Amino acid sequence: MYLSKTEAAVLPTVLGAGRPAPVATTRRIWPLLGPAFVAAVAYVDPGNVATNFSGGAAFGYTLLWVIVAANLMAMLIQSLTAKLGLATGRDLATNCRERFPRPVTWGLWVQAEAVAIATDLAEIVGGAVALHLLFGVPLPIGGVITALVAFVLLAAQSRGHRPFERVITGLLLVIGLGFGYTLVGSGVDVGGAAAGLVPSFDGPESIVLATGILGATVMPHVIYVHSALTPGRYGDVVTAGRTYEGRRRLLKAQRLDVLLAMGLAGLVNAAMLVIAAQLFTSGSGADTLEGVHAGLGDQLGSGAALAFALALLASGFASSSVGTHAGQVVMAGFLRKHVPVLARRLITLAPALAVLVLGGDPTTALVWSQVVLSFGIPFALVPLLWLTSRRDLMGGWVNRRVTTVAGSVVAALIIGLNAHLVLGFVLG
Repeated sequence: MYLSKTEAAVLPTVLGAGRPAPVATTRRIWPLLGPAFVAAVAYVDPGNVATNFSGGAAFGYTLLWVIVAANLMAMLIQSLTAKLGLATGRDLATNCRERFPRPVTWGLWVQAEAVAIATDLAEIVGGAVALHLLFGVPLPIGGVITALVAFVLLAAQSRGHRPFERVITGLLLVIGLGFGYTLVGSGVDVGGAAAGLVPSFDGPESIVLATGILGATVMPHVIYVHSALTPGRYGDVVTAGRTYEGRRRLLKAQRLDVLLAMGLAGLVNAAMLVIAAQLFTSGSGADTLEGVHAGLGDQLGSGAALAFALALLASGFASSSVGTHAGQVVMAGFLRKHVPVLARRLITLAPALAVLVLGGDPTTALVWSQVVLSFGIPFALVPLLWLTSRRDLMGGWVNRRVTTVAGSVVAALIIGLNAHLVLGFVLG
């Protein structure tokens, strides 16, 4: 348990302990924010950059609605996983191990590891491409550097949650500022954006990219990691939050955390697609990260190209460290085993380095890694919904019926989109 002096002073007021305050103000809640900002980095990782720019260049504003819908789904899902951690004091993987038969637990662990490999591929490749664009570093060496930086950032956790959260939040702001700067230069077609909010597709390829955008936004591994961040982040609130007033105020802090963090991530994702829709067309070279970088330089100047490369680098570094932490959570939760971080990293790093060494197209690898992530969402989301709807586990934190129904609709939509994609491939 890690609580700063400020949080220790604020916690009793937020939970209603001691002399009660009539209203839990934002100022009292503010020191308790942070876990969702760590989780939000996964929603703006290099995979998002690849899928959003590819979608905007190929189909204009058509898939903007997918980003908005996926972000709303993310807010609901991250609220549920944070609540599970608060209510039980354990992460999602641990709850699955304790509640499900062993064969189911092992199956969930295997697919979670596959998701971790796909996640690492996106983050390492993205960081490597950014280093190549900025400094001319060869892609394989850039991949190794990105992995090493992830270790360094993750080491900040040994000093408590705050240093790690501040570093990750700082990198998240760099990402936002980078794409915000470019968006100002590109402008926005208000009419096109409004039309893009109406659900529609434009051929089979748009469905592939929509699935990739969904997989890049609702990240399965961060569903696990967010549930692990909240118990340690809020200390012993599982005990202190047993009263209705305590739960209400703590949920207010958690929901504000998710709203701010996921709202920022959603704006960044939308900005990427809008920039691509404004500046690029299909076949213009925006289907690769290198092409996007060159195109931004040609159309908006070197400043925009530099902002893009810096945002991509911050995205690769930050998301890689969060992904490494997620791998630890998954292994410890499902199997109750601890594998040295270096050993885990070498295993999940191998596919990414293979892509870089063998000369595979980095952007294509990024897009397809996000499609793999989309297939992993139900395996995290369905158990999450089942667990948070159980009163014997959640007590007073249990979902309302409308929340469970909304979550079930989200899960059904995701599974349906994935099934449609598979059917399309089977039928050619």
